[in-house]
Amino acid sequence: MKWLPGLLLLIYCKTATAQKQHLFLIAGQSNAVGQGTATQSVICSPGVAWAYRVSTDSLVALADPFGERVGHFEPAATGSIAPAFAQEFYRITGERTVLLSTARGGSSCHQRAELGNYGTWAETGHLPLLNESVANTKRAMLKTGLPLRGIIWIQGERDANAIADTLMTGNDYAKALTQVIHRYRQAFGTDVPFYIVQTGYQAGRTPAGSKAVRAAQRAVSRRLPKTYVVYRKTNEFAQRGWMKDFVHYNQTGLNDIGQKTARFVRKQLN
Repeated sequence: MKWLPGLLLLIYCKTATAQKQHLFLIAGQSNAVGQGTATQSVICSPGVAWAYRVSTDSLVALADPFGERVGHFEPAATGSIAPAFAQEFYRITGERTVLLSTARGGSSCHQRAELGNYGTWAETGHLPLLNESVANTKRAMLKTGLPLRGIIWIQGERDANAIADTLMTGNDYAKALTQVIHRYRQAFGTDVPFYIVQTGYQAGRTPAGSKAVRAAQRAVSRRLPKTYVVYRKTNEFAQRGWMKDFVHYNQTGLNDIGQKTARFVRKQLN
């Protein structure tokens, strides 16, 4: 039905004029992409949340599988944090959201952690990703007329493995993450909040690398303004039965991250 995108945009425009809207970016690696189960994902109420699709420069009702395979980024396979975040944000604020995903499984923060063609968020490497993320976000801003209200960052497993393999250190990760934040803020302004979901542990791997990444994430959040650790309990997911496999969170875990992150963001924005 060719009229459907136009109808959705009309509905969005009407709600945008009637109620406050917020644009958020979700970026990082595979747990940011989302490796959960769509049938167990939260279902957003009608008109509460929208997903921006780069491929068609359009807005669609937010639902899992969130995101799309466009450029070097990937869609959820099949559940993500996005619907839980958006629905909880609406429940506690009465305000609507537009979400955009620029995430790629296996992507590193530091160039030395980059693996094959999985990509890196560093400025140089085999497949740098950040400039593409910025370009996609600017298209979403142009489409919606909204400023970027925050970046939700879920990343670190690849760098944790590189640290465990002595290819880099936790301090190297802290410096790389700081550069990622600075580069995003060069594009969107120094006031853009950066929300970090801490990296969890990986079964069958020494936790030393993950602990170093988690410590670096805390240190960066303390050092940089408007940079926050919004979720810390991923290191407990194995005990809670919230892992899909050795590294990926299941939908219960993703839903909890989404809801708790929404509550933190609401407090910070207020």
